[in-house]
Amino acid sequence: MENKHLHKALVFWTTLCRLVLGMVFIFSGFVKAVDPLGSQYKIEDYLEAFNLAAYVPAFIPLLAAILQGVVEFVLGVWLTLGIRRKISTYFILVIMCLMTPLTFYLALENPISDCGCFGDAWVITNWQTFWKNIGLLIAAVSVFKWRRLLFPVISEKSQWIVAIYTIFFIFAITGYCLNRLPVLDFRPYRIGNSIPEGMSIPEGAVPNRYESRFILEKDGVKQEFTLENYPDSTWTFVEARSVLVQKGYEPSIHDFSIVTQEEGEDITEEVLSDPGYTFLLIAHRLEKADDANIDLINEIFDYSVENGYAFYCLTSSSDEEIENWRERTGAEYPFTFTDDITLKTIIRANPGLLLLKEGVILNKWNYTEVPDEYALSDRLENLELGRIKEINNVNTIGRIILWFFLPLFVVLGIDRLWLKRKK
Repeated sequence: MENKHLHKALVFWTTLCRLVLGMVFIFSGFVKAVDPLGSQYKIEDYLEAFNLAAYVPAFIPLLAAILQGVVEFVLGVWLTLGIRRKISTYFILVIMCLMTPLTFYLALENPISDCGCFGDAWVITNWQTFWKNIGLLIAAVSVFKWRRLLFPVISEKSQWIVAIYTIFFIFAITGYCLNRLPVLDFRPYRIGNSIPEGMSIPEGAVPNRYESRFILEKDGVKQEFTLENYPDSTWTFVEARSVLVQKGYEPSIHDFSIVTQEEGEDITEEVLSDPGYTFLLIAHRLEKADDANIDLINEIFDYSVENGYAFYCLTSSSDEEIENWRERTGAEYPFTFTDDITLKTIIRANPGLLLLKEGVILNKWNYTEVPDEYALSDRLENLELGRIKEINNVNTIGRIILWFFLPLFVVLGIDRLWLKRKK
């Protein structure tokens, strides 16, 4: 009798651990898969923090980001359904054994602000991440040790179909979001948001105080400047960044600024308060930007000039790279400087295009899908394109769930019928 109760308790415990681990890995893998570039940037942050960036080939962070999202999602699904139990429990245990000491180091030393476990969907502190991983490690040890108690949801003969379909599904989601834009946007610069409202501070709150700093070079010597002592045009721009000088209340958008290339003038308020339409071409690094659709982008600039709309290119590249881009693409639009991290947060594309009106983000496009002459057949005031693009995250999530689970339910149904007929 005692052994029977112990067995039931172990079954209950391993089932609980299995569901918790499975759901966490599914969620973690999914939010990485829908934002592969965001995961790439976080991996690059890790490499910079550990002084390894110079030794890692440029393609590795993106490849690692894609594989990380895929592996976590697939292992989570496999564990939840109880298929490929040996593989899933083994690799989940290995992952937790590696990540737990790493997050302990991050919590102690704080080289980066957050580990990026759940992307931008759920940002937690390094200490919260560590304690979360302690709990998951205990669960991982449990499901690995008692994996034979994890009953499969489907029969052995049908498991390979579900296993392969899961891999195909998450790769398809990742590829779609990589070549377009994330289907779910968790950042403060999502469509429909007002940038000025995101930058606003509640009455009475003491805000964080940031300072824009610029690295410029002259005669081989690099020097840091602020807006107050920005030098003349004999200096060459190298890099721009925002620096926290005093901690206070932090709004969702706290480091957005636009500074002209030529005069070093801050035109942020002018751009965000413009009652007309404004196109912002976002290219955080022009030297890495894809110029495949540059003719369309140049046509959009011409369209802006003809209709009296503002158009700026926001970048953190140097003056030299800007000139190289002009020569390579024939760009005639004005260039401005914005913090590199901010640009990568605004849109997951290099380049990407934003349409604003009075600081409200009406639409965003990856360079692969910018509007053409047929879409811009009239003034924006008369086009659907000139209105806020309707985004319904609930519908999007519902469609993703449907696309994933509908084929699985079909397989499960066939599997159950096959088992009944076998009996």
